[in-house]
Amino acid sequence: MVVFFWIILVLLLVSFILFWMILKAFKNPIRLHDKTPEDIYIPYTEITISTKNNRSLYGWWIPGKEAHPLIILVHGWGRNAGRMMPYIDQFHKAGFNLVAFDSRNHGSSDADEHSTMLKFAEDINATMEYACKKGWMSSEKAGLVGLSIGGAASIYAAAHDDRIKAVITVGAFAEPQAVMKKQLTDRHIPMPIIWASLKYAQYKVGFKFSDIAPVNHIQNAEADILLIHGEKDVTVTVEQGEKLYAKARKGKVELWRLPSRGHSDCHFEDGYWYKVIGFMNSKLSQLEKR
Repeated sequence: MVVFFWIILVLLLVSFILFWMILKAFKNPIRLHDKTPEDIYIPYTEITISTKNNRSLYGWWIPGKEAHPLIILVHGWGRNAGRMMPYIDQFHKAGFNLVAFDSRNHGSSDADEHSTMLKFAEDINATMEYACKKGWMSSEKAGLVGLSIGGAASIYAAAHDDRIKAVITVGAFAEPQAVMKKQLTDRHIPMPIIWASLKYAQYKVGFKFSDIAPVNHIQNAEADILLIHGEKDVTVTVEQGEKLYAKARKGKVELWRLPSRGHSDCHFEDGYWYKVIGFMNSKLSQLEKR
């Protein structure tokens, strides 16, 4: 009986430690900026954007050619606006007006409890409102480019804001709970602990993951959407991109699968910039002619 008691106690202790480690692992790292557009000889202005909970976002305004459309650039988990530097370089050369920002709890922006995809989407909305007030959005229309969770948030934002007319995502997930579950399963975490961790995470953030899952909102987006996904992506598998494609409005979405790319290297694909810049030119520039 005593041996049984100690076995149960050890199991509970191990479970508690695993549970605590899981919750800590899902807290995003904060990386400060190590580069700015100035490093690639692009002029920019630092901006401060007010968002929910009386928090502020740090961002960059990068003006392009007069009357060109606006694109908002959205980084991924644990990153900051500096991650979007390749996009800043290429879209600036193409003449687009650009805003890149750090989401809450990232880079130089304010802290605000737990980071979630919903907070990323709220920060996109706050950036849209800021750009509107500044007169940076021609015809009050804009495009979004989002990486990973930033891409998922861009889909969610587009589903709730018709001013967003074109969206490009790279490695966006369809179901946050599926991605989190895969990451834990890959680490050989027992299923009961995974189940408990996801339940607790939903309790802490105050909503069910299924309620914000992009796969359940993409059909409401009027924007044209280009989903880019590396087939070697082990962080967010290509099946997530396929689920998004299957649920989107037909004729409004394209899934571009890259056989030799993973989660963070899609922009090295041959023809990548021709494709993404051509997409934005096609979908946004036609708005300027109406």
